[in-house]
Amino acid sequence: MPFGLTNAPAAFQHFMNNLFRDLINVTVVIYLDDILIFSEKPKDHPTHVREVLSQLMRNQLFCKLSKCHFHVTTVDYLGIVISPAGFSMDQKKIEAVTSWPQPRTVKQVQAFLGFVNYLCQFIPNFSSVACPLHNLTKKENPWSWGNPKEAAFQELKSLVTKSLVLIHSNPDLPYYLETNASGVAMGAILSQQGPNNQLHPIAYMSKSFSGAEANYDTHNKELLAIIKALEEWRIFLEATDKPIQVFTDHRNLEYWMQAQTFN
Repeated sequence: MPFGLTNAPAAFQHFMNNLFRDLINVTVVIYLDDILIFSEKPKDHPTHVREVLSQLMRNQLFCKLSKCHFHVTTVDYLGIVISPAGFSMDQKKIEAVTSWPQPRTVKQVQAFLGFVNYLCQFIPNFSSVACPLHNLTKKENPWSWGNPKEAAFQELKSLVTKSLVLIHSNPDLPYYLETNASGVAMGAILSQQGPNNQLHPIAYMSKSFSGAEANYDTHNKELLAIIKALEEWRIFLEATDKPIQVFTDHRNLEYWMQAQTFN
């Protein structure tokens, strides 16, 4: 298939999904021509690798050996490092962010936000921190790189360098949900206890409030943050039989749990 055609990526993804329809999310994950083969037990991995390679060969698809990595426990997949400990940022992407020059135009701000947005799953309260930069990209706002923008720019850089490893979820352990809401955005953390009995993050979430949501009072914003977090991670939370503990800094929400009727 020629490169550059508008529908080429979608057509190729559909082709690959159909080719490996019995293996996707069982032993393989595919994004275009990036194939990740995984196995729960090391002894089963050679069989899974052979199965994928055989399917490629039967359809006249060939891998470039220099770009392949076999039988490894840590791999860089689509800019995210996957290891037994969990998920982390690729060091090259961290270096790219920390060395990013100060934007001079709206397009340069958009380029920076687009790059960092790919890593937002590792950055707590991303939407709140990035809000001054997002406002700078709006057409009705004139260009003005002042202290708030510079502070947000440097804070995002700092948060990228401080990013923790996101651990793999364990369905046998209870989940802990921490939420918070500010005037412009909400943030949440899904966590579980590690071997040291401390909470370790599984995922971060951050969303800006829409125009109507931004006008909510504090109580409703804090409640909305909980609802959005439950929706975001429902694939984890609906599958557990353990109680889910929710932490919020808005004490008035305790009434919501105790009320018999709702106004």
